[in-house]
Formats: sequence, structure tokens, C-alpha cells
Amino acid sequence: MSPRLLFSLLGIALAVGALLLLLWWLGMRMPGENLSKRPPLSAEEMALRDELRADVEKLAGEIGERNMWHYARLSAAAEFIHDSFSRAGLRPRRDTYQLHGQPCHNIEVEIPSQQRTPLHQAPPILVIGAHYDSVFGSPGANDNASGVAAVLALARRFAPRKMQHAVRFVAFANEEPPYFLSDEMGSRVYADRCKARGDNIRAMISLETIGYFSDAPGSQTYPVPGLGLLYPRVGNFIGFVSNMESRALLRRVVGLFRNHARIPSEGAALPWFVPGVSWSDQRSFWKHGYRGVMVTDTAPFRYPHYHSAEDTPDKLDYDRCALVVSGIAKVIEGLDEL
Repeated sequence: MSPRLLFSLLGIALAVGALLLLLWWLGMRMPGENLSKRPPLSAEEMALRDELRADVEKLAGEIGERNMWHYARLSAAAEFIHDSFSRAGLRPRRDTYQLHGQPCHNIEVEIPSQQRTPLHQAPPILVIGAHYDSVFGSPGANDNASGVAAVLALARRFAPRKMQHAVRFVAFANEEPPYFLSDEMGSRVYADRCKARGDNIRAMISLETIGYFSDAPGSQTYPVPGLGLLYPRVGNFIGFVSNMESRALLRRVVGLFRNHARIPSEGAALPWFVPGVSWSDQRSFWKHGYRGVMVTDTAPFRYPHYHSAEDTPDKLDYDRCALVVSGIAKVIEGLDEL
């Protein structure tokens, strides 16, 4: 090998190393101590586990594939979510828009703020959301009945509480292709309307595909070469992801989660164009300058049944899903105190 080639390779290696170090410092260095082992479920967590399982089986088992090609099932899912919110003692509202001549519904409930705000100033809002449609050809147990079940469970637990921020729990329609990233995506319609009203959204948390975990070596992959040097290669953790503009919120969320964590977690603030970073409803809120974080098991970078007919309720790990949802409840409590 010539000296010139050797120096060129060394320069490339140093540049890559410097870039990874910069990314780690700006977007991957998370606060709090990361849990390494999964403890047994408490009695409360076992009840939550059973609740999550029942809702996933309803959405992905009894109702099944739900999208514009199966509009009656999409509507059945909307009815189930609406009724679930109502049974929790909340008042659901349908944020409706038209798509191909059919009404589509984002479904929200809001726990109002107890905090006094100055006249003409909008109260601060936390949004917790997940999409309830499934991709064509899939019953969508993990993607994303798992996220919707989490939203429903969290709404039930916060329904009787008094909150400093207004807290909205929202189920979005039509996140999956061909509507993904389009003006017809449910969360895009919703976020556009929030911006037009001047809603003061302080944080948005998107629950996206949160139910699959593996302890097998090499079960976790990453979208960018080199990230595997900085993150685990075993898919036994829950991930928190944001764009660079939301990294302060991300660090706060991960810190709060780890303060109460009963499951390993990892966080990354990365440029929006990195594959996977903007692949859910939080991107609709980023478009308007709202800060947002996605909570995910990393979907195609771990889940072997992603966007397939095999994404069925029996594939999910409900014990670990319950630990994730229990931790997110603590995150909401912590963000409400800011």
C-alpha cells in the first residue's frame, strides 16, 4: 500500500470517527442511567399488560386490516376508539376530513389545563398520539395497534387527574402509504388545524410500533452504517427518536423515562432525512415548528413481520409493552410539571 493511499484511508477513518463523535455529543448522549435488566411485572403492570393485549386483539384480530381499501374496518376501528375514550369518562371529538369522498376521523380527547393562563394566551398542550390504520395487506398488530392500545390505556389512567397542561390523546387516520407524508395523512390534517388555531403545543409524543422485543444477538439493525458501534445489537430496548430541533425535548423525555425505567431505553436526535427518523406522525408536527418525539421498537430495523400479513397479535411481547407504557405515563407526569 502506498503512503498516499494509507494517508487517504486514515483521513477518511478520522473524518468518520469525528462525525460519529459529533453525532453522539449532539444527539445521542442521553441523561439518566439506562436499565440493563427487565424486572418482573408488578400487579398494576400485569393489569396494564392484559388491557393492552385485549385492545390489540380487538383492533388487529377482530377488526383486522383497516385502511381506505377496507373502509368499513377503518370505520369500525374509529368507533372502537371513540367508545373506549367514552367509557373512560372522557368526551371524544372527531376531527373529520374528506378523502376520496369518504369521511375520515382523527379522534381526540382532552384533559383540560387547571393552570391559569394570561388573557389571550393559549394554554400549553401535550399531545400523545398514534395512528390506527394499518398498511395494505396487514392486520397491523404492532404497526400500529400497539401504539393505539397504549394511547387508550394512558387516556384511561389520566382521565381522572388534574393537569397543569392540557393533555390531548389522539388517534390519527391514514398514516400508512399512499398517504404517508402527504396532505391527506391524518396527523398532517390535524397538525395543520392546530397551527391554524394557534394551539400552544409544547410537546408531541408519537407512539409508533412499540410491541416487539428480542434478546437474540444481532436482532437489532440500524439505518446508517456506524450506528451499531454506538447502540446495542440486541433488540431488547425501547427507542426514543427526534429531529435535531427537538433534541432538548428528547433529552427531557429520555431522562424522565429512565428515572422510572423498568426496561432498557435508547435515544437519538438525528437529521430528519435519516431513514426511520421521520417515519411517523411526529413529522406532521415538526412541519409547523412543534417539538416532537417518536417512541418505537424501531420497526423494520428489528421487527421481522413489519408491513406484512404476519403482523398479528400473537407476535407482540405484552409484558415489555406494559413496561414501556408505564414509563410513558411517568414521562407525561414529568412534562406536565414543566
